[in-house]
Order: sequence, then structure tokens, then C-alpha cells
Amino acid sequence: MIPFSPPRIDQAVIDEVTAALQSGWITTGPRTKQFEKEISAYCNAKTTIAVSSWTTGMEVLLRWWGVGPGDEVILPVYTYCASANVILHTGATPVFVDVNAADFNLSLEKVAEKITAKTKVIMPVDLGGLPCDYAELYKLIEQKKDLFKAASPQQEKLGRILLAADAAHSFGALYQGKRVGSIADITVFSFHAVKNLTTAEGGAISFHLPADFDHNEIYKTFNIKILHGQSKDALAKTQKGAWRYDVLEPGFKCNMTDIQAAIGLIELGRYQENLDRRKQIFEQYDHAFKNTSWAWTPLYENQEKISSYHLYQLRIKEITEAQRDAIIQEIFEHDVAVNVHFQPLPLLSAYKNLGYQITDFPQAYANYSTEISLPVYYDLNDEQVKQVIAAVLASVEKILNL
Repeated sequence: MIPFSPPRIDQAVIDEVTAALQSGWITTGPRTKQFEKEISAYCNAKTTIAVSSWTTGMEVLLRWWGVGPGDEVILPVYTYCASANVILHTGATPVFVDVNAADFNLSLEKVAEKITAKTKVIMPVDLGGLPCDYAELYKLIEQKKDLFKAASPQQEKLGRILLAADAAHSFGALYQGKRVGSIADITVFSFHAVKNLTTAEGGAISFHLPADFDHNEIYKTFNIKILHGQSKDALAKTQKGAWRYDVLEPGFKCNMTDIQAAIGLIELGRYQENLDRRKQIFEQYDHAFKNTSWAWTPLYENQEKISSYHLYQLRIKEITEAQRDAIIQEIFEHDVAVNVHFQPLPLLSAYKNLGYQITDFPQAYANYSTEISLPVYYDLNDEQVKQVIAAVLASVEKILNL
């Protein structure tokens, strides 16, 4: 069976993790701090804090920003549940918008319709690794600036809706020549096991707020918030005579460990070769499918955007959800694992029970019901790519009687 998205665990990763274990320091320490610095340098972010997951990172961020009951956060309905779960955790309301037909990202027109005086954050999702239309989102935010009502010191300083990007898929992607992480006000990355760059579990928050924000102070604040509100981390407390600490607030526990950062440092050091290989696989899929009558191949590069090539989201034209499911099952019969990204949130019980209805988001459903994500990862060799292609072609032809 060709797996869908295994992590790249080779001797270089094993050696660095072993070195971290043998160092005697396995929780947050020098490797985590180095990883943060290298992420900031790679993305051209003003500062970065490493965390235990995208989910915890975004929740801490929203709470620091002052998002809470009565507030609204706009995001695409076509995303993983974590994007909306963290909004609900704060007591705020997720305001879903439909997506584009072309690229799975949120519809600017729908965002414009949903901005109100309650809107505190817009959370675009770079689905599959393709950046959203950030410049147009900033224009929208500026146009609606008179509606904005600040409810925290940070909101007062910014004076407008915050653009907080869900870049779980788009580490390494480019928009108008800028790396994701230096475009939105704040960007949250995921380094989960299936992501392009993994730390097994983990994530990072990269800050690129306007100049009047003190990013050194933000970094210090978040180090406190992600470690119970303690005034010192474990490494600082080991210094001579430095055992005493204070708890400044009832914080969270979501720091990254040096074991995780050890994986991340190796991954980041060779990340370009990872992107290059993923692009080659995308191009091979495109070459195989683009001239068929039934395939809608994904957008992954144009004059403004270059994807991180995280997901190859193939769509089959004019089929039903049941036919799509049958094609997937047939592909598995050819010993190839595929997936679907994602189920729009109103299809899930938790969000259906909150009153959200999929009929309000026809494009999201149309995209979902025809989508199949194909394997893309560094160690997928050309012969395996050919096997994936053959499995897809045979399965589509069988189910659709072509």
C-alpha cells in the first residue's frame, strides 16, 4: 500500500533527536529557541514562538487579542474543525463564509458581506498550501475600519480587524514575493505529523504586526502565557540561585520541547528540497490528468502565489458525492491511500447541532463532494507516482463507465 502522507524520518532526524535526548535537556531549551529564530529568519517574521500545536497557538493568540463572548471571527467554512473549535473555546462566534470555486480559499465577496461591528478577527485558511488573497483582505479591512470597535489594549493599538492567518498548510508558500509568516498580522503554523515540515506534534506563531507593537515584549508575554503564566521557564530556573519564580497569570501549558524542535531543525534545514520534490509530484499529476475530460486539477502557482504544495486536491467534474466515495474505495483496491480535505464544518455533528447548514455554502459542498487528495511527500518516488496515477485513472474510468 502506498501511504498517504508519512513523515520523513531518516538517519539525520534520528541522530538529532538522539543528540537532544543525550544532552540531558529534553523540554523547552536551546533547540526550541534556535528553531524559533530559524523560523523567523525563513519567514521574515518579526518574532516567533513555538507551541505544542496549531490549535493551542491560535487559542492563546485569540485570548491575548481579547476575543471573547459577543465577538465574531470570520473564517472559511471549508477547513479543519480546529480552526473553528478555538473560536468557540473563547466564547466568540465563528462566522463562516463560502469559498472560491477555483482554489478552495475563502470568498472575498462573502467576507465583505459578513463584516460587522462585532468582527474582531478574520482568519483566512491557506487550504492545501495556496495563500489567500491577502492584499484584498487588507483592503476590505481598511474599507470597513469605521465599523471596528476595540475591546482590548491590543485591539485599540491596531485600530482595525486583526488578520490572523491559519497557515497550517502553507509553511514556505509565497504571496507577492513574500513568505507566508510575514504577510498577515499574525500567522499560526502547524507542524503535525502529516505536514510538510513536522515536529511530530507542534506549531508556531509568527508575528508581523505594525511597527508600534513591541515584538520583543510580545515574545516575552507569550513565553509566560504558554507555560502556566510562570515568570521563568524550566531552563532559566536551573541557573545558579534562580529557583524562585512567580506566576503572573493562570496560563496555559503548550510549549514545544527540544525533542520536537530537534526534528524541526533538521526539517527546516532541508526544506527547499522538500518543496522542490513536492512540486515535481504536482507536475507529474498535472501532466497525467489535465488533458482528461473529467479532471479539475488544483491551482498551485500563478503570478501572485506559489503554493507550499501541501495537498494535491484533484476534483472530478460533474459527479455526486456517492460516486466520489466509490472512486476512493476503488483507488484503495489498487493499494493506494488517498484522502478528502475536508468535510465542510456544517456536515459535522458538532457544527450541525449549533445550527449551521451546508445548504448555506453551496460552493464548499460542490468542492468537497468532488475532491480527492492524492499522496504527496518527499519519499514518494517516480514509480509510486505512476502507480497512483494508474490507480486514479482506472478507478475513475470504472466508476464513471468511461
